[in-house]
Amino acid sequence: MTDQHPSGTAMKPVTAAKKLGIYLPATPQEFQDGAVTHAELRELQDNPPAWLQELRLNGPHPRPEVARKLGISVTALKNAGVEQAMTTEQIRKLLDDQPDWIKKARATLAEQRGHVVDGDDSAADED
Repeated sequence: MTDQHPSGTAMKPVTAAKKLGIYLPATPQEFQDGAVTHAELRELQDNPPAWLQELRLNGPHPRPEVARKLGISVTALKNAGVEQAMTTEQIRKLLDDQPDWIKKARATLAEQRGHVVDGDDSAADED
């Protein structure tokens, strides 16, 4: 990453991490300490290094990514008291044995998006 401070052509590491969908504290120190240019961001997106591939695969994941993987909103995650980043394995365990709050949050989000809830597949055949 660039050793300069963020400018018009570079962004703070926190911004780059958000754009990459990764949890900043889990990134290498070099990434956390330097500014990231738009060209470097594109390179990370197009040719992710091993550390980025590992983070995307196994986490820990930031809250928006945890919510996406659970199929719920960030608000539902926050309301459930989940404040910390989660690994892919932790997310899998929650999906395998879903607590009531996840089931309700998934149903609510599906309703808000106009998706079918309660296993009614009739609308799915309209594709």
